[in-house]
Amino acid sequence: MEQSMSPMSPSEALVQLEQQRQSLVSELGAVGDLRPGSLTRRFRRCGKTNCHCAKSDSPGHGPLWSLTWAVHGQTHSRVIPAGTAVERTKEQIAEYHRFQELVRRFIATSERLCEAKLHAAVQTSEATEEKKGSTAHSRRRSSKRSKSS
Repeated sequence: MEQSMSPMSPSEALVQLEQQRQSLVSELGAVGDLRPGSLTRRFRRCGKTNCHCAKSDSPGHGPLWSLTWAVHGQTHSRVIPAGTAVERTKEQIAEYHRFQELVRRFIATSERLCEAKLHAAVQTSEATEEKKGSTAHSRRRSSKRSKSS
């Protein structure tokens, strides 16, 4: 089956890439609170023999929520209080992942735009060179006539 769509001209492709980049800039400007890391739910045993957590069928104390993230190769951890703080932290982590995806798409779009601009500049330069013709100037030689005739 043949496609009836014709390929985009280079100028149309540039316009489309510029629009994509501008759209991504707008989305990046709307990024909310974010934080990297992972949130884990943990249960712990306190070690007291007469505590409910000492029973074999008890999951222990908790859940306790822990946010873990790395900075320059060093792992950091912070306890997040149960309740709304956990939900906010989950939203902030999700926003961080959305931010990372937007940045990845922005970089990819920017690279394609740079390549398209470079290609357009090369084509323009080649077209200009074709119009100019040869850059070597011909030199007019003087005739070798003798002045004594």
